[in-house]
Amino acid sequence: MFGAQSKNDLALELQAQFPILRPSIHSRRANLTVKFQDLYGFTVEGNVDDVNVLNEVREKVRQQGRVWWALEASKGANWYLQPQVSSISEVIVLKSSLKFSALANSITLKKLIRKGIPPVLRPKVWFSLSGAAKKKSTVPESYYNDLTKAVDGKVTPATRQIDHDLPRTFPGHPWLDTPEGHAALRRVLVGYSFRDSDVGYCQGLNYVAALLLLVMKTEEDAFWMLAVLLENVLVNDCYTNNLSGCHVEQRVFKDLLAKKCPRIAAHLEALEFDVSLVATEWFLCLFSKSLPSETTLRVWDVLFYEGAKVIFHVGLAMFKMKEDELLLTHQVGDIINILQRTTHHLFDPDELLTVAFDKIGFMTTNTISKQRKKQEPEVMKELDQRLRRLNSLRTDDK
Repeated sequence: MFGAQSKNDLALELQAQFPILRPSIHSRRANLTVKFQDLYGFTVEGNVDDVNVLNEVREKVRQQGRVWWALEASKGANWYLQPQVSSISEVIVLKSSLKFSALANSITLKKLIRKGIPPVLRPKVWFSLSGAAKKKSTVPESYYNDLTKAVDGKVTPATRQIDHDLPRTFPGHPWLDTPEGHAALRRVLVGYSFRDSDVGYCQGLNYVAALLLLVMKTEEDAFWMLAVLLENVLVNDCYTNNLSGCHVEQRVFKDLLAKKCPRIAAHLEALEFDVSLVATEWFLCLFSKSLPSETTLRVWDVLFYEGAKVIFHVGLAMFKMKEDELLLTHQVGDIINILQRTTHHLFDPDELLTVAFDKIGFMTTNTISKQRKKQEPEVMKELDQRLRRLNSLRTDDK
């Protein structure tokens, strides 16, 4: 659990969290695949080059930690909670009112978060900046405990699916794949399924909630992070029964791919490759099944601060990074293999995020929202037609 600690204690904890990975001399000589545990307990497979990349990344995170401590020393422990800027109009207002300190804080914070939040500060920073703390403050202190007690023992289609998915959620993890881990994850997922019956439970949320538990340390904080994610950060209806929001996101993503990576989009269309074959998992699991956990959490650092547009930036970057290789493919299976191989070995989050924001280019939340409104009617029409066909088949079977 993240508690009150001195800066020295936090600094020591940060240093302890980043062991230098040292593959054996036999592995180094033969360049064999090596296995090691990452910061969050996941077993990772990679070659020696991957280990070297991870060591370089962890050194950068140490340096970032020193920057955060310096800012806390000069501006105060919660300096990042000062008024932030989220739009151009706010910039104009701030300039006119001479509130330059808030503007400077906002610019500094955005750059810092894109470079990564130190793991020991991540729970506190996420909880504050995402809006989870504010959401929790609107209900009684005992809300989560009361909710879990009230729903204990109740059986619904959602609870049955959750029970089915628990052992399949990151199998082999030293804590998640234990009775204690399963019980904690179940309480978070079941609790939320009763909080929002429209969502209930959707496969994919188990991976998201599991990773939140590992970061936030407590069930209650993980629950509120899940709540703010589904209710404020992501698009509506992304996890409802018909996944209408997710279908809309896929169409928007396909349009953005055509605009930002036209050569790739044209090649994929010629091969009749549907991007949803790979992107659906990205949007539902938020990269938690695709990227190494430490890279995923760097993406989530930005997601909880800048919003759902980050998923589009990162998804497009996946394609952009392998553009030359993808343009040489002739089979749908080759495309999937390239993207899966790339994501599973993407141990350098800085490389990914640099492509996502610098090479993909500028995208605003407003622009993406307009694209969603454009695509939504067609998606709802298709889902309605699909439902009619299913109902017709059921009628014929009777």
